[in-house]
Amino acid sequence: MIRTTQRLLLLLTATAVAACSADDAPDLEEALAKDHYSFANVEQFVTENIVLDLSVDFEERVLSGSAMLFMRRIDLDARDIVLDTRDLTIEEVHFLVSQGKEWEEIPAEHTVGETDALLGTPLTIHIPDSLADAKQIVPVVVYRTSPESTALGWLPPELTAGGKHPMLYSQSQAIHARSWIPLQDTPAVRFTYLARVRTPPGLIALMSAENDPDAERDGDYYFEMPQPIPSYLMAIAAGNLHFAPIGEDTGVYAEPELLEESAFEFADTQAMFETAEAMFGPYQWGRYDLLILPPSFPYGGMENPRLSFLTPSLLAGDRSLVSVVAHELAHSWSGNLVTNQTWRDGWLNEGWTSYLEHRLMQVIYDEDRAAEENLLSYEELLLNFERIDPKYQALAPRIAEFDLDAGHGMIIYHKGNLFLQYLENAYGREIFDQFITDYFSDFAFQVITTEDFVDYLDQRLLSVHHGILSREQVERWMYEPGLPDDAVIPTSRNLDDAADLAAKWSRGEIDASELPVSDWSAQATIHFINALDPNLSTEQLVEIDNAFGLSDTQNAEIGRTWFIQVAKRRHEPAYEQMAEHLRRFGRVRLIRPIYVALAENGSDLDLAKELFDTARGTYHPIANAYIGPVFEEPQPAE
Repeated sequence: MIRTTQRLLLLLTATAVAACSADDAPDLEEALAKDHYSFANVEQFVTENIVLDLSVDFEERVLSGSAMLFMRRIDLDARDIVLDTRDLTIEEVHFLVSQGKEWEEIPAEHTVGETDALLGTPLTIHIPDSLADAKQIVPVVVYRTSPESTALGWLPPELTAGGKHPMLYSQSQAIHARSWIPLQDTPAVRFTYLARVRTPPGLIALMSAENDPDAERDGDYYFEMPQPIPSYLMAIAAGNLHFAPIGEDTGVYAEPELLEESAFEFADTQAMFETAEAMFGPYQWGRYDLLILPPSFPYGGMENPRLSFLTPSLLAGDRSLVSVVAHELAHSWSGNLVTNQTWRDGWLNEGWTSYLEHRLMQVIYDEDRAAEENLLSYEELLLNFERIDPKYQALAPRIAEFDLDAGHGMIIYHKGNLFLQYLENAYGREIFDQFITDYFSDFAFQVITTEDFVDYLDQRLLSVHHGILSREQVERWMYEPGLPDDAVIPTSRNLDDAADLAAKWSRGEIDASELPVSDWSAQATIHFINALDPNLSTEQLVEIDNAFGLSDTQNAEIGRTWFIQVAKRRHEPAYEQMAEHLRRFGRVRLIRPIYVALAENGSDLDLAKELFDTARGTYHPIANAYIGPVFEEPQPAE
């Protein structure tokens, strides 16, 4: 019996296969570079379409069903397909062969390889003699996920905003898609997909695909993603989610308890959308909607196409943290449209996006707001340089492998942003803006390497406008640690004023009541906290906490900054609120630095472990993987 519904097969035949036939698909063979984080033999087989048929089981905390992969065979001598998996139970594998309007199943032999702690387990599917000459191969894998899937967050009702219904959400980046779908889990391969997802009645499913805000809540949902995407952009969510429109092309999904608040917080999304199109070229993904997830979501946002996933920690009530939305929207061009070929080239996704975010903030808000966030980004970069091995500080390190969930931190975001500002400063905004639109147009729906980018930059800017920048200057950014001597360092008058006031207050020259807190942005408050004298007394810290309401702030970024200082300085009067912050949020950025500060302050390692043990059950597996090593004892040198 065919395991995937006839409706999906008919849709696929009518749309996806026709759109990505072997004759029309680009020849990826020469473009693919080695991806050290995938077992898949992409030089022999390339996935063009995937059809999923999945059921959501909240009691067992598993997805079960099938994945049908329409693959183009590059090497006709290849007889084994290798897919990436992690903690999947493979129940059956077979091939489908089209017989007119019918499909025939052909049994397939498969083997499951040895498990690697980072990469997971290769699944090898053997092609039978009857398909020895087939140029199109359609393996079907029937499987179940594990409750411990590194991609899937399963929340019981008590951990959701409403407290009555469970929720599921995924996080596939960087190499976690393999823990809920058997596939070629590498950004070097792009594919379209169709899916059928079944949920308990009354709950809805959403995916990084075309979502219908008016879909009947009957527990049976169909999805289509007609544009080709890489595996890390595969996304799924299910729960008691409702929709509110923001504009003609934008809207927000959330639990009903958060829906009105979310629609208010992100009301500028439509304006961002229209501004981004005017600046970067046509938006090529249909709608752009947001999904507000529970606090355990490990990141600020995830750029899943058509449906960005966002942390509720952005709900500050004053729209002060919406730069994250600008960032995820910008990914619709940098990353989603033009994708890094391997994770070694991750700056092509994140550095570009951070730069586009900065440009959007200048237009949507003002130069001062953008300058504040730009300076804070630079200061975080300097902190990253202090902690991260120089060999990881290049935009495109000349090393083959490193842990993708640790890697080079935020360097590719902040340093990449400064590199692109460096280019803009050198060539002028008018010339550089033309380069931006040409870049996204010329590489749309393709994957590229750093070297591809540098060659393109050389052809379109360096060689056309002689004598401004050399290829050698560009390559310093790509391959060397730190920042080049000619980097343009961000400045902010507002943050300079905040730092000056922090120094004056620390010296006792002004009273806390004289600080113009009500006039400050959240970014100025953050900068003020970071600029406080390291030797303040407990009484002074209590005074500034009371004046600013720092321990009770609703702004998660201000809370993060303050509680890092609380932990570093062992300011025990705020420890109870600090512990509440660690229990309240699961976003790695908001909590990991506080655990690090506690573990490193010389007295609170055991407390840090205790707080983590208390909260880890509410965190996503990715967050636990980031935080756990903080408490590991250093190994003696060999």
